[in-house]
Amino acid sequence: NIMKTDKTSLEGNVLGKKIDTPQEYSPEILVPIPRIWNRTVYDIPDEPPFFYGFDAWHAYELGFLTEKGLPVTGLLKIVYPSTSKNIVESKSLKLYLNSINMARYGTSKAEGIQKVCDTVRSDLSKLLQCDIDLHFYESTPEEVKKEFSDYPVLENSILTDNIVFNSFNESPELLKTSENKTLKIATHLLRSNCKVTYQPDWGSAYIYMEGETTPELTSLLQYLVSFRNEFHFHEEICEMIYKRLLDRFSPQKLMVTCIYTRRGGIDICPSRASHPELIPKDLCSASKLTEKLLRQ
Repeated sequence: NIMKTDKTSLEGNVLGKKIDTPQEYSPEILVPIPRIWNRTVYDIPDEPPFFYGFDAWHAYELGFLTEKGLPVTGLLKIVYPSTSKNIVESKSLKLYLNSINMARYGTSKAEGIQKVCDTVRSDLSKLLQCDIDLHFYESTPEEVKKEFSDYPVLENSILTDNIVFNSFNESPELLKTSENKTLKIATHLLRSNCKVTYQPDWGSAYIYMEGETTPELTSLLQYLVSFRNEFHFHEEICEMIYKRLLDRFSPQKLMVTCIYTRRGGIDICPSRASHPELIPKDLCSASKLTEKLLRQ
């Protein structure tokens, strides 16, 4: 089984192991995860136009030294499309970025930032087999974009005290139909688990849908809570929610965005949509910094 062999080989590299922080630049520590692995399991086509999407990563702890030893620190925002062949495993990315901490780049701060960005862009482009958009923020820009502020919170919109929750593995059969034509909702109760470290991943989900029918709110919350014992990467959770809603309700328009709490200095924010105009344009632009949400 080639797929199983590939997975074993990757996991034998750095995944799930105690690894010391590299003390010098180490691009070889980056681990690619083929998107097709999880998409095959859930019958998600591995090519557009099944959905449009991007993954936005915020690395809050990037730092390096100039050639004179001046520390430079900031936030690196990385954005790449859902059409990339691979994703990058988050632990390996953290170790890779840490390997830059004591490396020296540029005779000035500006030159160093440019060299670091060029290096990271080149390394990740090769790993993911796609173009990478990234931007280094040494300080918070004057204009920070707001997104999702008009999404009502699902658990505040219904009487949750009367709801029974007893399914904690993904259960699409929980979803019931409402006659409402439009759905625009958020929840901060999304939780899943890393399939490598088994640590919990806390998140928020933002869902927009238009169609002949949409999910009944109580059943939607029960469904989203049912991810609590699932072991998947963040990008996979977002695509699984998208696929289940598409299969169940056949909407004309659908968007699912998941915002996960940072762990190890990085948060991961995948977004998938039936139409490109539904993609949150500021979140998925490296050149724009958005206001941090509850789960960031």
